[in-house]
Amino acid sequence: MSASSPHFDVAAYALGVLDDDEAEEFERHLDDCAPCRAELLETQDLPGMLDAFKDGSIPSERTIP
Repeated sequence: MSASSPHFDVAAYALGVLDDDEAEEFERHLDDCAPCRAELLETQDLPGMLDAFKDGSIPSERTIP
């Protein structure tokens, strides 16, 4: 987990980039941190949205000439 604050790990956790130990530590943090739980709920669809964008399922709003 980040040395400065576990609150910075919400996006990393949502994206699945934390290692197993970091993910377990962050999950313990979630038990006591309502702001992180709320932020995680807001970002839980992010990985799927990024995959869809990458696959072309969601068109970019701008086109690059």
